Amino acid sequence: MRLTNYSDYALRSLIYLAVRPEPPLLANISDIADSYGISKSHLTKIIHQLGQLGYIESVRGKNGGIRLACAPKDINLGVLIKQIEPDFDLVECFATPENDGSNDGRHVHSAGLPITLIDETKHKSSGCVISPACQLKGVFFEALTAFLKVLEGYTLADIINNQDELTTLLFRA
Repeated sequence: MRLTNYSDYALRSLIYLAVRPEPPLLANISDIADSYGISKSHLTKIIHQLGQLGYIESVRGKNGGIRLACAPKDINLGVLIKQIEPDFDLVECFATPENDGSNDGRHVHSAGLPITLIDETKHKSSGCVISPACQLKGVFFEALTAFLKVLEGYTLADIINNQDELTTLLFRA
């Protein structure tokens, strides 16, 4: 499984905000983009969504900027990833309900994530010829479930416990 750059940048942004050495001062998107050497325009969309989801608070005005809206211990990585990843379609016969286009598939709820294993007997697929009888998709489902379960066992606080090292790397003078 590979997460998108979108998820990677969202996690990096939250790490940046969590280890910022001067919490009363607000950060801005340029600060984060410059620290990681990533696109400011791409990061703007990510920060906006993180704000909509309640992870980041935006303050408008002359001294405005962004900051975490909650404590790092309250930001669960698994929950975050499920909210921001566009899909978990590991293979063609996997689909989230929005991507499936029907309700004929088998909907399985794993760790709060609805996953559909497309019923190939009711859907003509231009993909794999063995899909109707394939047992591999069950293995992929099990792997995805395990992946998400591991992520749900961690919070942002868990991944910033080396805050001094992160601060040194992110806020070089």
